[in-house]
Amino acid sequence: MGDCLKGELVHNAWKRLGHIVHRTPLLTSATTDNLLGKHVYFKMENQQKTGAFKFRGASYKLMQLKKSQLRKGVITASAGNHAQGVALAARKLGAKATIFMPEGTPLAKVNATRNYGADVVLTGESFQEAYKASVEHQKELGATYVHPFDDYDVMTGQGTMVMEMLRQEDRIDTILVPIGGGGLISGVAVAAKHVNRNIKVIGVQASGAPAIFQSYHSNSVKKLNTVSTIADGIAVKEPGELTLPIIRNYVDDVVTVTDEEIASAIVYMLERNKTLMEGAGAAALAALFAHNDKIHSRHCGVIVSGGNLDIGKMAKIQELANQSHPMETKKTSIAL
Repeated sequence: MGDCLKGELVHNAWKRLGHIVHRTPLLTSATTDNLLGKHVYFKMENQQKTGAFKFRGASYKLMQLKKSQLRKGVITASAGNHAQGVALAARKLGAKATIFMPEGTPLAKVNATRNYGADVVLTGESFQEAYKASVEHQKELGATYVHPFDDYDVMTGQGTMVMEMLRQEDRIDTILVPIGGGGLISGVAVAAKHVNRNIKVIGVQASGAPAIFQSYHSNSVKKLNTVSTIADGIAVKEPGELTLPIIRNYVDDVVTVTDEEIASAIVYMLERNKTLMEGAGAAALAALFAHNDKIHSRHCGVIVSGGNLDIGKMAKIQELANQSHPMETKKTSIAL
């Protein structure tokens, strides 16, 4: 498993992407350390180009294409960060990007994707309908499809953040990673184990979208009819065919967090660290608060995967956060 996703390839991808992607900060917080009783390091992919980690995977995927393939363009479906990542990556390589988005996609996301140079096609009431339309269009045009997670090149690109992270702080022994379809955690887990096989990798899903959580803890593939979470970046109904075997073989555990816990993490980081995280970007920190007593780590890395929060949701987030209290987490003196 993971034969097409190897640590050596992630390392090489990291070197190739060095002049293209931002080397995002690894931040610390004394307040968080003292609250949780461990050293916590935030990998700030919300400060990546386009505001999320997706630019890494999209860039590496497109770098693997031949010039003849780039001339035919690239295509994908997305209502969020993947759309912007593909759009910018395509523009930098001189390729045409066509992005299919559901008709109800917020105008700000549509405009952001267009501003990166992509052609946006609004179709269907849901992501699934937009996805089906994009696949049909891809067959007609012969363009390269850039899947948001179920693609080895995309996973390889996402994993490059760990090559940075472990050079910024080599004492990290545990990494918490949000999971939607599994592309990010697949790249992260393979890269982390390549650098140090003793590093623990823990995946985090929203309790309202637990397809990989359920699949990981069973011998079956769980597909959901519906998902419901404020973390729309990880609201995925089923695991990737390529990602699930990698997760089962390289990831040490998968846990879930509630919307209240996610919202509370968003508010906590805004108040304490003046940092904006989207729902998916807050999931890993939410898990650290919720499961701190079970995470036996002295130096814990937290992937802040994105910061493209719909500001119109802040009132709802504050309401949910009031129902959860991370500051009531058991206070422990940190061993320095």
